[in-house]
Amino acid sequence: MSPENLKYLLVGVLVFGFLVEKALSFLNVKQPIPAIPKTLSEYLSQDKLKESKAYQLENFRFGLISGVFSFVLTLLFIWNGWFGAIDTWVGTYFENPLIHSVAFFALIFIGSDIISLPFDYYSTFVIEEKYGFNKTTFQTFFSDKLKGYVLSLLIGGGLLLVFLGLIHKMGPHFWWIFWLVAATFMILINLFYTAWILPLFNKLTPLEDGELKQKIIHYAKSVSFPLDNIFVMDGSKRSAKANAFFSGFGKRKKVVLYDTLLDQHPPDELVAVLAHEIGHYKKKHIILGMITSILQVGLLLFLLSQFIFSEAMSLALGGQEWSAQLNIIGFTMLFSPISMIIGIGMNWLSRKNEFEADAFAKETFAGKPLAEALKTLSVKTLSNINPHPWYVFVNYSHPPLLQRLQRLES
Repeated sequence: MSPENLKYLLVGVLVFGFLVEKALSFLNVKQPIPAIPKTLSEYLSQDKLKESKAYQLENFRFGLISGVFSFVLTLLFIWNGWFGAIDTWVGTYFENPLIHSVAFFALIFIGSDIISLPFDYYSTFVIEEKYGFNKTTFQTFFSDKLKGYVLSLLIGGGLLLVFLGLIHKMGPHFWWIFWLVAATFMILINLFYTAWILPLFNKLTPLEDGELKQKIIHYAKSVSFPLDNIFVMDGSKRSAKANAFFSGFGKRKKVVLYDTLLDQHPPDELVAVLAHEIGHYKKKHIILGMITSILQVGLLLFLLSQFIFSEAMSLALGGQEWSAQLNIIGFTMLFSPISMIIGIGMNWLSRKNEFEADAFAKETFAGKPLAEALKTLSVKTLSNINPHPWYVFVNYSHPPLLQRLQRLES
């Protein structure tokens, strides 16, 4: 395909992805405010439903503005060959191809982050603040940014150097070697995230002795799930929203509960939430999810290896000669429709897994306290209880609330 036709293809893919995303968001936000379901009558009011709809509308409008801005800017970069112009300019300062590539990506990353900074700021300190969710201070906001830069430089930069080095030295065979590197990295991150990365941003403290800890330990033993590492994270440092998650394998497995979760729920509901998380482990969702992610990375790298040495793509993006970094950007754009299809499949699998984890919690502990926990979480976070089915199909990794409640309460 000629560079000119490739440019038209990139623009077409970009337009298609943008229109699909915004059309689905529009359908979702235009869903009517429903009558209060009987199962939520004690938790929800019409005023709360109206507040939830207002929150959805505000996020939709803000997402539309930020999305249009990003879309138009990317379109201009493609059409005017600005990616290639930047690449050529960076090349005048760095003759080494690896340093040239890393410098190019660093410049694109920093520029993109600076451009998105006002949008991130507005989302956090205006929208989230308006609806009572934001707990982030200015110091924490910018501290997170700085730490993110350092981690991106050390970890992202290191992986990028290995990746680009393999491309230049191994040619089309680079993909399977870097696949091994990426798979090892993904496993290590899962094992050590809560020990190495998370403490840079949040404080983890062991769950204090008391009724909750005793109930958790008793339940864990009842399902043959030895559990010593139960931590509380200061999630309230950034948001009023609550959450819990599970990470690691074997002796390194940890359960992390947000402090906001502890503040909002009685012990039985918290044990039920934990039972759901243990359900993911017992049903091997975590292992299968890791394997699926590794396979996806392998597929991505293989397809990239068939494409990355195309000179036409570099020229389509405004380059003067073949450029690995330009072709990576071009491939990322062309791969987006396939990525969307894979994402739909992964979200379907994730929703299936959530139902299975709910069923495990219901069978081994109780359905009612988990249902009550979900109701409280949904109401407090102003969740949409009437999402559009197509939006759910494409974007939801968890089943809608009413579907989960129907199974838990039956």
